[in-house]
Amino acid sequence: MDFESKVKETIKKYKLANKKDKIIVAMSGGKDSTTVAYLLNKLGFKIEALHINLLMGKWSNKNLENVREFCKELKIKLHVYSIRDIVGYAMCYVKSVLKEKEKLRQCTVCGIIRRWIINKKARELKATRVATGHNLDDEAQNVLMNFISGNPELGINLGPVTGSIKDKKFILRIKPLYFLKEKEVEKYSKKMRFPVLYQRCPCVFGALRHKTRNKLDDLEKKNPKVKENLVKNFLKIKEKMRKSLKIKELKYCKACGEPSRQEMCKACRMLKVIKK
Repeated sequence: MDFESKVKETIKKYKLANKKDKIIVAMSGGKDSTTVAYLLNKLGFKIEALHINLLMGKWSNKNLENVREFCKELKIKLHVYSIRDIVGYAMCYVKSVLKEKEKLRQCTVCGIIRRWIINKKARELKATRVATGHNLDDEAQNVLMNFISGNPELGINLGPVTGSIKDKKFILRIKPLYFLKEKEVEKYSKKMRFPVLYQRCPCVFGALRHKTRNKLDDLEKKNPKVKENLVKNFLKIKEKMRKSLKIKELKYCKACGEPSRQEMCKACRMLKVIKK
């Protein structure tokens, strides 16, 4: 089965979307999200793109330039948001403060803030789905990191469709590249000559994700299916784990009104620390 067929199969098997859905593709400017936007557009889905400018110097500037070029060429409507306009600060400042005050990992901080912004803006744009570029490597890393951190229950939201509970304020997130390896995505992206930046986020080096990625890559040399096995086996136990946690409904953050499992969502708790 070729690359595009695998994506079609994932969309069909897991019912990721239909032609009536309005899909917002969260485009970072990298190979994964660009590939997702290209294929969903090619397959005839109704899509628009959303880009968050993290204001991380030349890296962010180049990503924004690439996203604009790509969307203009394919005539995809693009929505660009500056993180400073939404939270008041550039991402590097947010991460540095929270690393110092709360000892939070940089990737954790960035992920929480971005997901918070994407859900809020996608809802404002009346989207029924948010598509992200997560691939098999990303999901295998997430599963392993949760176990290493002693929090496997954090994985209840993993899967081709993200969201363990349906809620009117939560836009379902779909991952069309879920069963494709990063190297497969990169090969396809280069073949299609997408305008993307292959350089990793400048903050990722030394992070737990970077170490986990290296460990899984080493294991893959001995067992080519280690990532696939890790993800597929976790999906088998995920539903039992979700039921054991007995999460029946989401709350709404008392500060911003976004879906949350606590009285105040993680993003607002972070921003509160920064403003102290």
